[in-house]
Amino acid sequence: MKIHLIRETETSDSFGGGIVKAMGLVFGDIGTSPIYTLAVVFALTKPSLDNILGIVSLIVWTLTILVSIEYAWLATSLSHRGEGGAIVLREIVLPLLKSGRVTAFVTVLTLIGVSLLLGDGVITPAISILSAVEGIMVIPGMEQTSGHLLLVIAMIIAIILFLLQSRGTNKLAWMFGPIMLIWFIALTVSGLISLLSMPEIIKAVNPYYAVKFVYDNGISGFFVLSEVILCATGGEALYADMGHLGRKPIIHAWYFVFVALIINYMGQAVYALHHPQASNYIFGMFHEQFVWLYIPFLVLAILATVIASQAMISGVFSVVYQAITTRFMPLMKIEFTSTSIQSQIYISVVNWFLMLSVLLMMLLFQKSSNLAAAYGMAVTGSMTITGIVMMIVFYHQKKWKVPIAALVVIVDLLYLTSTFYKIPHGAYWSLVIAAIPLTLMTIWIRGYRRLFERLMPLDIATFLPSYEQIYARGKNIPGTALFFTRSHAIVSPYIVHCILDSNIIFEHNILASIIRTDQPYELKTKYHQGIGTGLDAFEIRAGYMTIVNVEALLERESIKEKVIFYGDEDIISKNPVWKVFSILKRVFPNFVQFYRLPPKKLHGIVTRIEM
Repeated sequence: MKIHLIRETETSDSFGGGIVKAMGLVFGDIGTSPIYTLAVVFALTKPSLDNILGIVSLIVWTLTILVSIEYAWLATSLSHRGEGGAIVLREIVLPLLKSGRVTAFVTVLTLIGVSLLLGDGVITPAISILSAVEGIMVIPGMEQTSGHLLLVIAMIIAIILFLLQSRGTNKLAWMFGPIMLIWFIALTVSGLISLLSMPEIIKAVNPYYAVKFVYDNGISGFFVLSEVILCATGGEALYADMGHLGRKPIIHAWYFVFVALIINYMGQAVYALHHPQASNYIFGMFHEQFVWLYIPFLVLAILATVIASQAMISGVFSVVYQAITTRFMPLMKIEFTSTSIQSQIYISVVNWFLMLSVLLMMLLFQKSSNLAAAYGMAVTGSMTITGIVMMIVFYHQKKWKVPIAALVVIVDLLYLTSTFYKIPHGAYWSLVIAAIPLTLMTIWIRGYRRLFERLMPLDIATFLPSYEQIYARGKNIPGTALFFTRSHAIVSPYIVHCILDSNIIFEHNILASIIRTDQPYELKTKYHQGIGTGLDAFEIRAGYMTIVNVEALLERESIKEKVIFYGDEDIISKNPVWKVFSILKRVFPNFVQFYRLPPKKLHGIVTRIEM
């Protein structure tokens, strides 16, 4: 038996370089939230002195509890070989669980969390790009710019962004960090200038003002939480993108981003108090301070929202790939847009689904302020699920962080409950969008499980005696044949049909299997020789985030196959759920298309299954 371990090449950045990269990769979404958050909040709440102190205090403590504590501290302490995210969190907790019901509960939560993230991935580009483009209206002489023209400009930017995805962002990614660094510096300087005109706004760091605001305003104060939560959108990226850069650069970058955001929100609040009739505070504030730099700032804002949208799109691709390799989703055509960075991938069906959904959101809501009515529920839902699963992990690890995680979950639930009133005002769209992948994953998981039960594979010990009899006849076809199976210890039914029933047997036969492990990045190969006469096994063990080049691995072992056999299923059923599963199997790529095996060598054997 030969064993080979292939390690993924890694590129190292300087500590400062990692921090700058984190600003472009991780903090685009949360970094552009100041463009629209206070504008939305003060559209519903009069910007009086008491109100601005209360609102800013809520923002400070929302960022502290839901981003700094939940993600920067608690979530990032739970990693799997440096990786984070909803699916990774599930992989961490499953080995700790003994109850089947808790395991099923965590799996359901993970599916919902992934679906909500995809719903969030639609609204984020729409509201970010629209809100930045609306800054055109602050330019003197362009105050009356048609909303339809702004909408068209935003849609063109979004279309260009999605059209560029197939070309990859690797060549441009080096600019993302420096651009976002300039953006955060601009936020800090502008906010600080405004803040210094009313230094007492700093009192808002006291949580007393947050509690007082909610208490004084009653139920309406509680519902304001659903708008305040917009300041924390994108906070989940601290955990989800941890594998790309490592924990330390992200945490240190967050220190700077956190201060920049707080200062800017305080500056905007002061500006809102002095300009109660203003509709867009961040652009109005900057225009008043630096009229001669306003156009460059507007361009910078649009670039920042494009970078934020790009980070979200890349994140969605990554999450979908994890869902595919963990059998949550059907196989999809994956394209690699970088020769040096394996995580740079492109999934066309996901890209076009996102693009059409983003354009639909823009057409339906027209303005960023209208979109804000639909925004927040998916984000808080995802945060709540992360908090619950974290609490389960800490409980089973018997860590002292359990009470803190429980407190975070309570806060998450408060914010989630506050967004319920948004459902009739457009939030149902995020639920509709999230329901599509949730339904797809549920049907796929159930269908895949039922299909495996119906296939009834043979174990290798039962298969070998019949195989040896046929091989001993000496009527074997010259050359090497590769048969793909789930594991070399389990022989798929199509192999039984091909070799035992149809007597298609080569001089050299190899049972090949690709096994996805619970490690994010791992790639090992084992070549088991002589498990039978003329029968070997080639096993590839790959992490659920590892890109596998099957042909390259075969060449490494000097395997020169003449033909490649694989099994496919033709599903017949009267059950509507299994009919949908059958359609999914036909619509999405099969195993050999996903792993890009050479078409000229392929021979598919179809097994008819009644479900």
